[in-house]
Amino acid sequence: MDYMPYLWIAVMIIMAVFEGVTTQLVSIWFMIGAAAAAIVSFFVPVFPIQFSIFVGVSLILLIATKPIVKKVKDVKTEPTNADRNIGKIAVVTAEINNTASTGQVDLDGNSWTARSDQNDIIFKEGEMVRVKEIKGVKLIVSKV
Repeated sequence: MDYMPYLWIAVMIIMAVFEGVTTQLVSIWFMIGAAAAAIVSFFVPVFPIQFSIFVGVSLILLIATKPIVKKVKDVKTEPTNADRNIGKIAVVTAEINNTASTGQVDLDGNSWTARSDQNDIIFKEGEMVRVKEIKGVKLIVSKV
């Protein structure tokens, strides 16, 4: 089993790529586990032991660092004054059609881009809708 260090190095590289793509700080622990298994594979040519090292190191790191990572990644959202619009009634000024990505409403004299909270519902111009949530600069609306 002279190829096992290369297998673990390949796993390590794959996990590094996943970590780079996702930035969720999960794959990095498996990358370190694969590095530990690669080191062990030079001395112990038994796959079940190598795999146990991989799983053990990965899980220990994942469990031990999860609270720290959660604190670091916990982004506090600051409420804006736009949040006060949730629950208000708006008037559709341009047909709201999620499929066509169209829709606009007038809310308290301000024009907002709007989308329906359900894909199969189309709101016609002049209808009244209720603001359910705000996603970016779009109001998500529902039937009154």
